[in-house]
Amino acid sequence: MRYPEVKRDGTVEQVHGEAIADPYRWLEDGDSAETRAFIEAQNAFAEPILAALPARAAFRERLTALLEAPTRGCPWIRGGRVFAWHSDGQNQPVLVTAGSVDELEGARVLLDPNALSDDGTVAVTVASVSPDGALLAYGVADGGSDWRTIRVRDVATGEDLGDEIPWTKWNSPVWLPGGRAFSYWAYDAPSGDALTDEMGAGRLMRHEVGTDVADDAVLFARPDEPRLFARHWPRDDTWFVLSTDTGSSSGNDLAARRHGDDELRQLVVGHEHEWNAIGVHEGLLYAVTDADAPRYRLAAFDVATGQERTVVPEHAEDVLLDASLTAAGLVLEYSHDASHRMQLATFDGVLGDDVPLGEGISITGSEASATSGTVLVATSSFVDRGTRHVVEVDGARLVAHRTLPTPGPAAPAATTTRIRAASSDGETVPAFLVRPADDDGAAPRPTLIWGYGGFNIPMNPGFRAVLAAWVDAGGALVVPNLRGGGEFGSAWHKGGTKERKQQVFDDLYAVAEHLLETGVTTREQLALHGRSNGGLLAGAALTQRPELWAAVLPGVGVLDMLRYHRFTIGWAWASDYGDPDEAAAHAYLRAYSPLHNVRETAHPPTLITTGDHDDRVVPAHSFKFAAELQRAQAAAGADAPVLLSVDTRAGHGMGKPKDAAALEFADQLAFAAHHTGLQAEA
Repeated sequence: MRYPEVKRDGTVEQVHGEAIADPYRWLEDGDSAETRAFIEAQNAFAEPILAALPARAAFRERLTALLEAPTRGCPWIRGGRVFAWHSDGQNQPVLVTAGSVDELEGARVLLDPNALSDDGTVAVTVASVSPDGALLAYGVADGGSDWRTIRVRDVATGEDLGDEIPWTKWNSPVWLPGGRAFSYWAYDAPSGDALTDEMGAGRLMRHEVGTDVADDAVLFARPDEPRLFARHWPRDDTWFVLSTDTGSSSGNDLAARRHGDDELRQLVVGHEHEWNAIGVHEGLLYAVTDADAPRYRLAAFDVATGQERTVVPEHAEDVLLDASLTAAGLVLEYSHDASHRMQLATFDGVLGDDVPLGEGISITGSEASATSGTVLVATSSFVDRGTRHVVEVDGARLVAHRTLPTPGPAAPAATTTRIRAASSDGETVPAFLVRPADDDGAAPRPTLIWGYGGFNIPMNPGFRAVLAAWVDAGGALVVPNLRGGGEFGSAWHKGGTKERKQQVFDDLYAVAEHLLETGVTTREQLALHGRSNGGLLAGAALTQRPELWAAVLPGVGVLDMLRYHRFTIGWAWASDYGDPDEAAAHAYLRAYSPLHNVRETAHPPTLITTGDHDDRVVPAHSFKFAAELQRAQAAAGADAPVLLSVDTRAGHGMGKPKDAAALEFADQLAFAAHHTGLQAEA
């Protein structure tokens, strides 16, 4: 196979005494004419091959139907008004408002992101309504970028006010007492490439609606510590609570002061543990923490004195994920064997009723108020596109529970079971196995593994159109709970970080080999897919165990582990990966970095995907990896294709238009189907 010609130069850098060749570093300049020509050549090479895939049209039809099926987000209530995100097939969901949850189907459209651009690539990525329900602060992002501009809309009239705050990221606006000012996290306007350059110090700002942004006050700034984030949360009319952290999965500290006071009382010092503050009740700040509790516990601080105590101790088996305050008690969210459950408790931590949300589900949204006994919950599973629950509680007692109807078709019929494999160190690694409803398991079938394994993010049984389409076409789906993830507490997460990252890959291989040994599939029928950190997983598995896969699909992956920290927000990932500037970390990152471990050997069919507006995992990762992998594949005389497909109006995935998502997912699934033997034609 004759791949596009890609220039290799002599760039070599001495790093910790080692000469590191980087012949494609020029591809890190995303705006150069050379890089644009590279993108065009790669897309021109890949498109005819993808267009010829027998199942492409069938998968695009399936995915379009799934993506355009109506969806209803978890509602929330502010000032007697109910708000929710609804989609009835539009590229972007719309924000609606009504007088009650039962009136949502006839609700007024408050904000339609589809009207913000002709091609659906402008998205609203955050929306925060003032406590009285009068004002909406929302963030607009273009082309999939994490950068957003905050605007303010009058809820009653549906008209935007004059407020416009550029160059914001990460935090949602949090309303301050009185409901006419909010906090936000901002950066200086980039002086170079806003999509690739490493970001400097941010600052927490206060904006008064209707005033000039130039007059916004600084609530928190540490210009001497550019790798520090700050968040004002939870919102409280008496106490200002501040959390700071230094990375995507690091711990955080907590401080608080009364609104109007100048001095913060430090409640937690250092970033060794997580302290997820959830709310204040009668002078106690409640927080979910893994301090002395790897499966997490609920703690409470006396905000005036700083004294801390345990309210709900660590569960013997389940992981405490989150908690909320109601008018008379607590709502606790737990993970049990990677599925979610909800339980009520008193303010003193006495456990009460379970909330009957169903088995094998994920809680995808929940909304409780310290002034109400109504709890709104959204759930989904591999076989449920989404269910909304209205729960009435009185402290630890369940008063009533009902569900709201969701329009549209059901998800494809399937069965879900748990399988377990022994990893390289003897630890048991579980996985979800999802099969078509008519599969009796008697014969192996084409199987897709969807993996992640990082940043304390759990892989729960949630609904994804790309996965449902695979099962609907007759394939089996496997979602493993690898170390590095958040399914089983902080010890499980930390067991797959930094120098232990190889364990994540070993966990994946154990699950894959278990599938082969038990006859679920064969090597010729096994494909691997992962995005972002899951793209790293796929890239490492491709370079370490190429013989194990029939096809590999790394999406928007972190693939250059020696330079990931030099772009945009990449330095924040050192909490999981380690800092490449440190010699010890360089050694273990170099040992598995996909880009630096490509060998001149036969690799399986590979489809690498990215977006040229991705300012989270910059596309240079995929560009450099694809160029090197194509070179090695050609040098080995291997016939299996190595393709790079670049979406030129997309970022990391957030806010991607449904028509563009359907095409990208169709390419990925059709590629996997073709190389695993799945007959998915219409």
